[in-house]
Amino acid sequence: MRKAARAALAVALILAGAGLALALWPRPKLDPAALFPKRRYDVRILRDTWGVPHVFGRTDPDVAYGLAWAHAEDDFRTIQGALAASRGRSGSLLGREGAPNDYMVQLLRIWDVVEAGYARDLGPETRALCEAYADGINHYAALHPDEALASLYPVRGQDLVAGFVHKTPLFVGLDRVLKGILDPGAASPSPSASATPMGSNTFAVAPRRSADGFTRLAINSHQPWAGPVAWYEAHLHSETGWDAVGGLFPGSPVILHGHNRNLGWAHTVNKPDLIDVYLLETDPAHPNRYKLDGAWRELEVRTAAITVKLLGPLHWTFRREVLWSVYGPVVRGPRGTFAIRLAGYGEVRHIEQWYRMNKAASFDEWIDAMAMNALPMFNAAYADREGHVFYVYNGRLPERPEGYDWSGVVPGNTSRTRWTRYLPFERLPQVKDPPSGFVQNCNSTPFRTTIGPGNPDPSSYSSTLGIETRMTNRALRALELFGGDEQITREEFFRYKFDVTYSGASTAAARLAQLLAAPAPADPLARRALELLRGWDRTAGAGSRATALALMTLEPKDDNDGTAPPTAVLLERLGVAARRLQSHFGRVDVPWEDVLRLRHGGVDIGLFGGPDLLHAVYGRPGDDGHIEGVAGDSYILLVEWDPRGRVSSRSVQPFGSATLDARSRHYSDQAPLFAACRLKPVWLDEKEIRAHLEREYRPGEP
Repeated sequence: MRKAARAALAVALILAGAGLALALWPRPKLDPAALFPKRRYDVRILRDTWGVPHVFGRTDPDVAYGLAWAHAEDDFRTIQGALAASRGRSGSLLGREGAPNDYMVQLLRIWDVVEAGYARDLGPETRALCEAYADGINHYAALHPDEALASLYPVRGQDLVAGFVHKTPLFVGLDRVLKGILDPGAASPSPSASATPMGSNTFAVAPRRSADGFTRLAINSHQPWAGPVAWYEAHLHSETGWDAVGGLFPGSPVILHGHNRNLGWAHTVNKPDLIDVYLLETDPAHPNRYKLDGAWRELEVRTAAITVKLLGPLHWTFRREVLWSVYGPVVRGPRGTFAIRLAGYGEVRHIEQWYRMNKAASFDEWIDAMAMNALPMFNAAYADREGHVFYVYNGRLPERPEGYDWSGVVPGNTSRTRWTRYLPFERLPQVKDPPSGFVQNCNSTPFRTTIGPGNPDPSSYSSTLGIETRMTNRALRALELFGGDEQITREEFFRYKFDVTYSGASTAAARLAQLLAAPAPADPLARRALELLRGWDRTAGAGSRATALALMTLEPKDDNDGTAPPTAVLLERLGVAARRLQSHFGRVDVPWEDVLRLRHGGVDIGLFGGPDLLHAVYGRPGDDGHIEGVAGDSYILLVEWDPRGRVSSRSVQPFGSATLDARSRHYSDQAPLFAACRLKPVWLDEKEIRAHLEREYRPGEP
């Protein structure tokens, strides 16, 4: 959860009159013997020269077990953190900052959902996959007890499912809603925009638009470069038809986006309206009663016990009410009592859908997996060996009644506002094999997926669905580049992916024009800075001497909504940026790569690109004047099928495969490639892997 949300929730939790109890907790002890798997798994891990694990198993559960072991070798701490969060145990491990997460887990009844749906809704193959992965984590913990958080073990298959149930509400904005309800200073209890960019790019080009008859797909998610939603690359191969490579998060037993021999897919974040807030009409004499359709109902009341680590074995436990209504969870705030309704609440089949996508051998099989609609959001782009390209605005879109402002707070005293149905998958905005020969999505409206005929008709979709109509700069540039080239070569496809230009139709361009039309500032340094911007070509190349000044002043955002702050604000920012650069670098015309840096351990390399560019880099300003890259282009995977249907791909990550182990040669070995926008080969055939083999082993071997 974001810092502001954590702070608001923590204050609310403490001030809510919760009971408090101090206790000395004995340090849990791990019993390694109890964690050894009860069955033998037949799996080998082949690490290539980039440290990427190629997991070869006889069966799919064998592969899942091996994946868990390999990922634990590289990022065990993050995997355990994700397990603790979904268990509602963050506070007991992290202290006060973990308490808001633990409150949310109990507020949403996450474990009620998981325990009810695990056997009922998941197929036996998916459960076997989850349980094998859990065995792999348990086995690793048993052999590495000094690294293990004993209170988390044993891990069960349900823990993996809970991880997805836990993360999904945060993707749809629940943390911001809770902040709005609980924080007296928040503007509104309704959903608001995230302060952290949540972007991604994808584009697919069919043979008819390729100069060489190839089919190509760009898989280009924008995520943080470290933490529980940082990508991990793996190749998974079983003797029963699983042969996929791509990216996954800690705690995932399947590839989340990537490709197999026949097809590939990519996700980008979309932002339909998936969360609604209701103002309940409560009884002043009985605050646990609320009115619905003229009759009083009782809120379901539970007490959440939240334990927070203080120092060493000293913990304190406080209690807070967690409430439930016919709409879903209920939270009391300074402006009233509000119910929250989440699209897709109760769904546990996320892993199962992605598992089926991993193993799909054709478009029909892949679309059948997508039609499960277990994923409540995320655009998906697709390409395959047959030359098909496809895009779908995926989501669980509630069919809401007209006549209400669903972007704000709606009445909670009438069942008319309690929607129960979703738009069927086949009616979601989608584009298959358009005449143009390409599709793209860069967190933009689905109604401009391509050029020419084939785009979805916006008039077919109610505004109550909350489907975006905006275009990011990245989407504008994708349409300009791919739409302006009818014979796209391999080199052009690669170059377009790493484009660093702001479109003339972008907010950045409009803000620049506004600034350049302003009277010259009185401050000589600011005047010099303004003259430098007059020569800026709206590109963020490594050697550009105006980009640092431009981006610090214009502050382009992913929303690209066309609005701009007053000219006086832009001029003030210009002065601040000029003084900052002059102070730290002795000049205002500093090459962009000297300002924007990739830092990881002892690595300190210049970068280029920037916010809302196809080569996206989002940075955090430091006290030394530099901007340190922390998110944006993360795992990049470019895939192609030749005219005979043979697949090949190349990839890169900002750091390496072992981002937490500074002793590993793969701690940051991909950083130079990433900084130079170069890719490494992805090896799929065992013969090729062995030609680039670092080591081969079985989990648990010395």
